[in-house]
Amino acid sequence: MTVVALMGATTLFAQTDIVALFQQGLANAKAKNYTEAIAQFQEVVDASWDIEEPDANQQTAIENSKKFIVTCYSNMGKAAAAAKDFETAIQNFTLAAEAAEIYDRGSDANKNRTLIGQVYEVMGADAFNSEDYATAIAVFSKGYEADPRNTSMALNLAESYFKSDMYKEGMSICTKISQLNPGKYADAIAKAQEKMDMYTNNEVAKLQMANDYDGIIAMAEQLDDAAIAAKITMQAYFGKKDFNKMIEISEAAIAAQTTDEGRSDIYYLLGVAYNEKEMFDQAVAAMQNVTAGNNVANAQAVIAALTQPAQ
Repeated sequence: MTVVALMGATTLFAQTDIVALFQQGLANAKAKNYTEAIAQFQEVVDASWDIEEPDANQQTAIENSKKFIVTCYSNMGKAAAAAKDFETAIQNFTLAAEAAEIYDRGSDANKNRTLIGQVYEVMGADAFNSEDYATAIAVFSKGYEADPRNTSMALNLAESYFKSDMYKEGMSICTKISQLNPGKYADAIAKAQEKMDMYTNNEVAKLQMANDYDGIIAMAEQLDDAAIAAKITMQAYFGKKDFNKMIEISEAAIAAQTTDEGRSDIYYLLGVAYNEKEMFDQAVAAMQNVTAGNNVANAQAVIAALTQPAQ
């Protein structure tokens, strides 16, 4: 009987004091006594399991306690970040994000993951600017995992990989940037594409100097970006003078391109392959599709040479 009486008293306490406990937590939160506030809000949430049918005031206290647990952890993170105590900031933002996930507050979880990414971006800036790319990679990669939409940090991570001769890893990050919403991330996508083009050209040039065209083809097979992979594969087979293979893969290479410049580059290489095989009508047809990029003038010159009347 005594045990039953105690259990009943515990339930009654939860039912009658839960709102008061929430108010105590709220007062502590306003006073920035976040640790105490979190403990009280958590007690409210835990006590709610003993209430079968909470009234309106109790339900409000329960739901607001869940919200303010997240807010308190986040505010602790912001205070730590302002004091440059970055490790503590990350710990608190992580706790905020985890609590938000538990309590189905997806928007708050995303906001705190964004804050985690921003802290890591600040932490890695000195290493990046000092060209300590190994340290920059170690820091930025953690931030990128937390918030892959922090494109300024992602671009610095990619650059750190490229500068560390980690071409594949840099290309992977840039490819993921290029797949973001172009309406929101157009500038970052353009910068990622510039990096991919520049560092791919550098890698291809190294292999071309060694006449390692099979190495270029093998490199292309490892790339996530289908458009760039198709382009450098076509270039490699041109280096090998395997014009039949160029013609064979040209349709798929054209289909892989996402820009007029990319398609024009493939059509130009296709036209060159046909020209080398003395399939002049096909060469002209291919060159006529070169409408953008750096090969337009060259294509027009080839068309003129192949279509002018014999003297």
